[in-house]
Amino acid sequence: MKAFIVIGLLALGGNAIAAQPGTPLASARADVSWSNLSPGQQQLLEQFESNWDQLPPQRRLTLARGAQRWLAMNRDERTAARGRYNKWRELSEERRNLIRERYSDFQNLSPEEQQRLRRDYQEFRRLSVRRRAELRREWQQKTQQERQQMLRDVRERRAQRRDRN
Repeated sequence: MKAFIVIGLLALGGNAIAAQPGTPLASARADVSWSNLSPGQQQLLEQFESNWDQLPPQRRLTLARGAQRWLAMNRDERTAARGRYNKWRELSEERRNLIRERYSDFQNLSPEEQQRLRRDYQEFRRLSVRRRAELRREWQQKTQQERQQMLRDVRERRAQRRDRN
């Protein structure tokens, strides 16, 4: 069961992170031999032992890193990770592919743009549940052009507030 969760966690982003140039994971030595894994990693990944050498080097590294992250988690973190994994598995393949695509798009943004999106998301999360639902409905009813204009308007209002302060 643990190995399935580790694999699921990796599916949520491990490969996307590993594939990003310039990240520590991408620049690390990607050829991990079975004998270099800790006993804990080997136990978590035991289902891969018989074909470990046939896995692509980047996949071996990703699995090793995922197992190490799992081993470093406390009980609450593991419970939360299991919940995220189960939620991920419940999504349709189409929805998972869309999420992977959007994650990849996000990773290709500049650090400044990523930070701006994180701030926008945090601001959205601070809204009431009712207001978030209203905004979602409004967003879904708009065309792509109207959505872009809506975003420009929000950014302009935010800039005006900053200038006043």
